Amino acid sequence: MSVLVNKNSKIIVQGFTGSEGTFHASQMIEYGTNVVGGVTPGKGGSTHLDRPVFNTVKDAVVQAGADTSIIFVPPAFAADAIMEAADAGIKVIICITEGIPVADMIKAYDYIKGKDCRLVGPNCPGVITPEEAKVGIMPGFVFKKGTVGIVSKSGTLTYEAADQVVRQGFGITTAIGIGGDPIIGTTTKEAVELLMNDPETELIIMIGEIGGQLEADAAKWIKADGNKKPVVGFIAGETAPKGRTMGHAGAIVGGADDTAEAKKRIMRENGIHVVDSPAEIGKKVKEILG
Repeated sequence: MSVLVNKNSKIIVQGFTGSEGTFHASQMIEYGTNVVGGVTPGKGGSTHLDRPVFNTVKDAVVQAGADTSIIFVPPAFAADAIMEAADAGIKVIICITEGIPVADMIKAYDYIKGKDCRLVGPNCPGVITPEEAKVGIMPGFVFKKGTVGIVSKSGTLTYEAADQVVRQGFGITTAIGIGGDPIIGTTTKEAVELLMNDPETELIIMIGEIGGQLEADAAKWIKADGNKKPVVGFIAGETAPKGRTMGHAGAIVGGADDTAEAKKRIMRENGIHVVDSPAEIGKKVKEILG
């Protein structure tokens, strides 16, 4: 079992022939991910990285059976790319692009609401189910198969957590990088819920940061509905000054509950095993799983 992506996913790359798309698509293919083609308007009918190029996502769905898309499209066009994928019937849309205007994301978010699809991101590292599919920009060699699920707002801390889990002798079911923008498709709670419902995931690592309510919402849901598995939590940004964006567009302390301290308190109150440093994640996992 896995969530969102696996060896049977049929993946296309939007922005396939651009420099970012080319680089990361080749890494994904090398990892063994089932990339069935890519989309670059105007280049349909050609091939790139030994895969077909399509003019539209619809063509890729009809001709290659694509069900998953990863987006490497510049910020000005990325929201359109998300909407195009949803319109074409893609089930899992993973948007890597950073810097999409908030007004564009509001439009895209509203547009895909009624569609049968799930958006991960934007401004995220993607999703990886180790040894099956890497749909993103994460270093695949860090991840080994196992029973620990990861949900994270931070790309770098996703890799750090995975590395520590592996060093402790465990592995990962699926790691989901949800992204740190103010408006994202899949929330912390939704990603945690996917892993709670995955029979192979025994423990979940939840990595958050200052700004917004996502971690608090997830923590409250875990206590009320989803407390079937242990959750290890970490919040980045403890030393961040109030009112200043730190790294991610969404990482800005707005109210009293947006601080790292407040989020950690809420997580503890809801039964999450909170660590104060990312360096302690692996040890805590070992302590719980034994």
